[in-house]
Amino acid sequence: MKVGFVGLGIMGRPMCKNILKAGYEVTAFDPFAKEALDDVVSCGAKRGTSNADVAAQSDVVIIMVPNSPHVRAAVFDKGGIAEGAKPGLDVIDMSSIAPLQSKAIAEDCVKIGINMMDAPVSGGEPKAIDGSLSIMCGGPKSLFDKYKNLLGVMGASVVHCGEVNGAGDTVKLANQVVVACNIAACAEAYELATMAGVNPEKVFDAIKGGLAGSTVMNAKVPMMMDRNFKPGFRIDLHIKDLNNALETGHGLGTPMILTSAVQEMLQWLHNNGSGSDDHSAIVKYYERISGTEVKK
Repeated sequence: MKVGFVGLGIMGRPMCKNILKAGYEVTAFDPFAKEALDDVVSCGAKRGTSNADVAAQSDVVIIMVPNSPHVRAAVFDKGGIAEGAKPGLDVIDMSSIAPLQSKAIAEDCVKIGINMMDAPVSGGEPKAIDGSLSIMCGGPKSLFDKYKNLLGVMGASVVHCGEVNGAGDTVKLANQVVVACNIAACAEAYELATMAGVNPEKVFDAIKGGLAGSTVMNAKVPMMMDRNFKPGFRIDLHIKDLNNALETGHGLGTPMILTSAVQEMLQWLHNNGSGSDDHSAIVKYYERISGTEVKK
C-alpha cells in the first residue's frame, strides 16, 4: 500500500513518521513546513512536489491540516489532490474540521471518483509521537475496515463513529468540549487551592485517584505547576475547534453554555499573547484575575 501524507505540522509530522516506522511506503508534502518535510524524508519518505504529486503516487492520501478551508484547498485548489488523483483514490482527512463542511467536501470528492473518510484525532503531540492517539472515524464502514490497520499505527483507539461523513468530526467536537471544560475546571480548582494556601502538588496527589481524576488532569495540571506551556495542543487550535463546536451547536439548537464560557477565556488568552501556548495555559486567565500563580 502506497500512502500519501499532506500536512506536517505539530501532529502530522510524528504521525507520518509512525507510518514510516510501520514499513509503509510514504510520499509526503507540506509547502509551509520545509524542516518537517526534510525530517520525514530523512526517515524514508519520498519528497512530494505538490499535493497533486502526492496523490499521483499513492493509493490513499492522509490530510492533516488546520481547518475546513485548508482541507478543501488541499483537495481542490490548483495542484491539489484532485488534480493528481487516479480513479478510486481514497482520502482520509485526519484534520479536525466542522462536520457539515466535512460532509460537503466528501460529497464533492465522490463526484470526481475520490472516496473520503474523516478521522480526526485526540491526544496532542505526545500521543502523536508515541502512536497512541484516539482516532474517531466517519464515513463508509468499508473504508474504515480497509484502513483500520493503517490508522492503528498512529492510534491506540480507532473507532468507527458512523456511516455518515462528518460523524468522526462530530465526535471530535464533543471530545474538545470535554477537554476544554476539564482544563478550565482544573485551572479554577487549583487556583482556589493555591489562594487558600494549600500546595497544589498536595491537591494533585490527593484527588488524582478519585472521581475528580482524569487523563486531562494528569496531563495538564503538572504542566501548570511546572509553568511549562510548550504546546502539545495550542490555544489557537482549541479556539478553532470550539468555534466549530459552537457553530454546530447553534445550528442544531443545542445549548453550549460551558463551551461559550471557556471560549471567552481562550480568546482573551489569544488577545494577550498566549495563542501559541499549550491549552493548559488557561490557568493564566485565572492568574491574571487573582494575581496568584499556580506553581510548585
